[in-house]
Parts: sequence; C-alpha cells; structure tokens
Amino acid sequence: MSLTPILLGLGSNIEREAHLRAGLDALAEIVTEMRCSPVFESLAVGIKSGPFFNLVIAGYTALPLTELDRRLKFIEADNGRYAPDRKGLPLDIDVLTYGELVGNFDGLILPRVEILKNAFVLRPLALLVPEVEHPGVGRRFAELWQAARIEQQLWPVPFQWRGVELTPPDLLPSP
Repeated sequence: MSLTPILLGLGSNIEREAHLRAGLDALAEIVTEMRCSPVFESLAVGIKSGPFFNLVIAGYTALPLTELDRRLKFIEADNGRYAPDRKGLPLDIDVLTYGELVGNFDGLILPRVEILKNAFVLRPLALLVPEVEHPGVGRRFAELWQAARIEQQLWPVPFQWRGVELTPPDLLPSP
C-alpha cells in the first residue's frame, strides 16, 4: 500500500472547538502520522460571519485523491456543513496539497490557491511544515510566509485535542 503525503486545511465558525475536534477525530481514521498545526482565530474572508478557528494538518493517506475528497465531504456533512438551515460554516476541510500534484483534478485545483492568499492557511503551514516546498511554487512554506504581504490578522488560541495542546504556550499572549 503506497502512502501519499497530504496537507489539509480545517476551519469552523460555529461551535468551533466541537466541530474541529470532531473533524480531527474523523481524519485520524483516514490519515496516518497525522500532525496538527497551532490553532488560529481570524476574521471571516469571503463570507459575512463570525470569526473562524483554523488549523492545518500534515500526514499520509492511502486513499486516491477523489476518494479522499469524497470522504472529506462526508466528514463535513456529518458536522452539518450541508444542512439547509445552517448558520455559518460548522466545518470546512480542504485538500491543500496531495503529494506533488499540480493542476486541475476533476475540479479540484492543487495546490489550493488559498495557500498563498490567506494567512490562516500559510501561517499554520509555515509553523507545521516549514521545510516542505509548495509544489506549484517550489519555495518552502517558511520562506513563503516570511515574504507574504497578506493583510489578514491572526490570533493564536489555546486548543486541545485528545489531551494534547496544539497551540504551544510560547505562541499565546502572556496573561
């Protein structure tokens, strides 16, 4: 069984902690060697809503890209993403990279354009996988973050999953 390295972005603006934890629990079933970035709060981009919690994960999957994307949609649906009466975005999970793939794969553009546009994606990537290169640009995520001129603000927030603090204390503001 061949494993493909993946990077996924997660976000929520409704019952943020509960939905992110549920998403991480579900992802742990299909992603091996899963590692999580710190969690950041940011204002909504592109939609009118309350603030989001965002993080990225790195790991490996044995699933082909189309099956991975299908499973992510099921996880989102289980968390109310497609409910007709939902208010806001309970859980959003995006494939940011899938191996070294670059291009349009049945409507899924990889690497995801938002990596270079949104601080809530690029900053967690720079912290989690600083030495990994963006497949489309060929520069490391840490370098891309240093060079980024993104006008969005982020706030690191304390967040625990399965008893582990994802956001290191040195990132958090002093009390």
